[in-house]
Amino acid sequence: MINALTRGQDRAVAEIGSMIRGYAPHAVLLSGPGSVGKTTLAMDLAAGLLCQAPDPGARPCRECRGCRQVASGNHPDLHRLAPEGPGGQVRIGAQKDPEPGTVRHLISEVALLSVEGGARVAIVEQAHRLNDDAQNALLKLLEEPPAGVTLILCADDEECLLPTVRSRCVRVRLGAVPVREIESWLCDHGFADAPQAARFARLSGGRLGLALAYARSATAERLRGEIARSLLDMLGSGRQKRLASIRDLLRSSVALQEALAAGRAADDTEASGEAAATSDGRGPNGRASKAGSRRRKGAEPVAAAATTEEGGESSEPGKIAASDRRAAAAPLMEIWTEVGRALLVAGSGAPRQLREVELLDDLRSVGPRVPAAAMSEFLARLSEAAPKLTENVNPELVLDVLALSWPRVEPEVAGAPR
Repeated sequence: MINALTRGQDRAVAEIGSMIRGYAPHAVLLSGPGSVGKTTLAMDLAAGLLCQAPDPGARPCRECRGCRQVASGNHPDLHRLAPEGPGGQVRIGAQKDPEPGTVRHLISEVALLSVEGGARVAIVEQAHRLNDDAQNALLKLLEEPPAGVTLILCADDEECLLPTVRSRCVRVRLGAVPVREIESWLCDHGFADAPQAARFARLSGGRLGLALAYARSATAERLRGEIARSLLDMLGSGRQKRLASIRDLLRSSVALQEALAAGRAADDTEASGEAAATSDGRGPNGRASKAGSRRRKGAEPVAAAATTEEGGESSEPGKIAASDRRAAAAPLMEIWTEVGRALLVAGSGAPRQLREVELLDDLRSVGPRVPAAAMSEFLARLSEAAPKLTENVNPELVLDVLALSWPRVEPEVAGAPR
């Protein structure tokens, strides 16, 4: 497919290109880790299906009226739905007169005739945030789709979707983007110089959208580094200090979420169309769609709740909604996992394989003193705890248990041989 904005997903882009050139299925499920380009690929498919170029092989052309409308977010036959509000759920909506931004409203929109006389496309972002009721509401659309309608579901974890939903979709899997490709992309589009691009690519773990958010945020990288160093310091702390430290870490994670949200929503008038579309669904002209605005508003409840006393809210985690505390706990646990793995690598005597280059000296010092068996056991426990954040659990309780399970090392005595 020519003119695709998606980067680092050659196989997935090829599959989408064949749908544009040939027969487009009534439902497509794009699955893969967050921030790897699922929404961008969905927009590529939407642009191709709504493109007015006479040659299917040239779609999307990015020049016709249909492509320009898709890029600006104003195409009347493109409908987008994303999580919004506290909890970040994709809401089902009322049975009668469902409000915009809900599943039932989306169903009523695609039931109408095409305005432009061609295809109609509906995109559901973060479809893993659909509860069972909302998914069941979509089933009728999946089972009896209106002619000419293509429904695109974007999900970080397809296992969160009902088997009846998955079975009715053509599935396309996206994976991590190679680090070198992320580095060159950031440099080529002027978001970072070579050393910065290398750091952001490592921090992103193969997620181009996350790397771009780090590049566009003034504080996200610093906040992440502070969290990682605090976790290393906690290795030598006692029980009471660990429980106090984990509360501070959760607040830092709230701030990190806020910084990354600002990075994703940042306007960059000098960005190319590829940069804007990859980051937050903007088109080549840099204008945000209405759905993109809804998505950004729904992605920032943590930041809004964690304001200072001047805004009338406390920054204490206890004053933040449980769903938003879970949202802040997720990146904390991800960083925790990476620090734990780095300690294992450093303890094995292979520092050149470390991704946490900025913490190299600390890892070399602490890694050999951390029992490998205890760290492996902790990482297994951390992996088991992460999915619980999506359930109705107390995030502070989960983090407290993990803090007390974090392997302990005695503080290094000055002058003692290593």
